[in-house]
Amino acid sequence: MRTRSMINKKSGQTISTVQESIQQAIEDIITTPIGSRVMRRTYGSLIFELIDQSINDALILKCYSAIYTAVSTWENRIDISQITASGVDGTGLVFDIEGVYKTTGQEMNLRIPLNMGAQA
Repeated sequence: MRTRSMINKKSGQTISTVQESIQQAIEDIITTPIGSRVMRRTYGSLIFELIDQSINDALILKCYSAIYTAVSTWENRIDISQITASGVDGTGLVFDIEGVYKTTGQEMNLRIPLNMGAQA
């Protein structure tokens, strides 16, 4: 599947698939603090309120909620079916988001690493 011409913000290369476009959009939504965009004060997620907390089950549950709420509000191309914390890397949590691309019904698996606090 192809999408409108978009540029990957990390590599500067053209994004060639819908999945790449959605991945980049979700990363942007999740990593943007609510209130930080002047013309879109409600854009973003509450993840920044959770940064620097000890990583435990309660924090992971709060992250699930923050991710689901933000993506459901701002990314209308995908329906999320599941979010799981796939592990802790050297800098924080890694979330796997499973969803369905609404236009075609294609299933998508997206991996979103987030820099969070210290391990508990």
